[in-house]
Amino acid sequence: MNVTGCLGCDLLAGRRELPGGVLHETTAWVVNHVVGPMNLGTLIVGPREHVVAMAELDDTAAAELGPLLRDAARVVETLCRPEQTYVCMWSHGRDARKHLHIAVQPVTAEVRARYGGLRSEQLQARMLADGDEPDVIEVERFCERARELFWEITATPPGPVRRIKDDPGHDQPDTP
Repeated sequence: MNVTGCLGCDLLAGRRELPGGVLHETTAWVVNHVVGPMNLGTLIVGPREHVVAMAELDDTAAAELGPLLRDAARVVETLCRPEQTYVCMWSHGRDARKHLHIAVQPVTAEVRARYGGLRSEQLQARMLADGDEPDVIEVERFCERARELFWEITATPPGPVRRIKDDPGHDQPDTP
């Protein structure tokens, strides 16, 4: 299912621009840089399908998730050298569940200092409330390096950079 107005679906279907493009893909999941007010290097692991709860994952998606989260964390750890890498699942919208997405967020001393030493959910809440988004050029550069690192880690060669919004073939619900 592809839901118009859902950020995850809109990004995957090309209805919204995805800075940095797709970094890595599996049968059931797509990895990209976060869109919105989180720090540079925060990756989003999201299902290709409009899934709103972990309990809805099919067997393929469930089997791929652990190794994919590990690989995304390895990319973040290598490129950002954080004090800690947070892995957080979010799918709670204002009035209903929304497209499940898992943030893999590097938290460095610099990030904590910028937000008054906050950690965990308090840090993330402040980031979201402040609304500061990373510079698009920096996101593009980070994504180039991350895409190559995914290739090294997973032995899956990257295809051409897919911007999704610029590719008219990406209006099907089962493709990013």
